[in-house]
Amino acid sequence: MTKILLTLHVLAAIVAVGPVTVAASMFPAAVRRALTGPDGPDAGLTTVRLLHRICRVYGAVGLAVPLFGFATASAMGVLGSGWLIASITLTAVAAGILIAFVLPRQDELLEQLGAQTPVERSGTVQLAMFTGIFNLLWATVTVLMIIRPGSTTGA
Repeated sequence: MTKILLTLHVLAAIVAVGPVTVAASMFPAAVRRALTGPDGPDAGLTTVRLLHRICRVYGAVGLAVPLFGFATASAMGVLGSGWLIASITLTAVAAGILIAFVLPRQDELLEQLGAQTPVERSGTVQLAMFTGIFNLLWATVTVLMIIRPGSTTGA
């Protein structure tokens, strides 16, 4: 039973967090191409808006992953395990980066694009950096959930 719960938790993390990591990664390059793309500024702006919407929606859906993780950890009897505490901490840091740095910068860049104001490359580079940190944290959490270093549950 615990193996099934753990598998479901990992799948939930991939389904809930995967789209936001991909969309967030694509966002900075899409912004850079938006005003100069071959399809014109309207098509580029539509793409950027879609990526931003994916980030917002799946970012909110991703909040359910830690709750499901707590339920799974409780069922497995591993609430005090080091790998779980590290995962919870990294999840909180990743959520903080998404909320405090990634989404607000996406909002700013969308406003600039909407006003057809030139976008500074430094803004997209900084967003790419925060997005990379966010993605690295999520990848680390996923690996911790699969490998569970030091786990003695046998699941």
